[in-house]
Amino acid sequence: MDHIVYLDHKAKELENLHTGMKTMLLRGAMGRKLPHGRVAAGDVLYFIENKGDGLIKAKGVVDTVLHSDKLSREESLALVEEHQERLKLSPSLYQRFAGKRYLVIIALRDIEDLVPFSIDRSAYGNMDDWLPVGNIGKVRLGSGLS
Repeated sequence: MDHIVYLDHKAKELENLHTGMKTMLLRGAMGRKLPHGRVAAGDVLYFIENKGDGLIKAKGVVDTVLHSDKLSREESLALVEEHQERLKLSPSLYQRFAGKRYLVIIALRDIEDLVPFSIDRSAYGNMDDWLPVGNIGKVRLGSGLS
């Protein structure tokens, strides 16, 4: 399964993935929302930054994933702290996700740059930061995959 994942530009998430400083992604919510239960080892994540250019610039493969059960605030904070060395959350991302009832912690491998390309978001009305697209070729605009 292919997924499009928006990364925080201000927190330099993509840059930190490239350098290997960051090797995990975190998503969290008070309810079970994407990607909870929808991402698995071997899935490919295509990265786009939330800076308005709309370009996929890199991809990575999901190595392992943890989908938490319902957590207390304290359990959630402890789980984030346990993985912070690999998550490298900025203060704003920490505040956004830590303490949520449901967490998804994704370990990545094989991060690689792509020739930047645009996608067709018309089938995805909501402005979520995670889009499970199935096959990237179905939403890619332009020529074949890099």
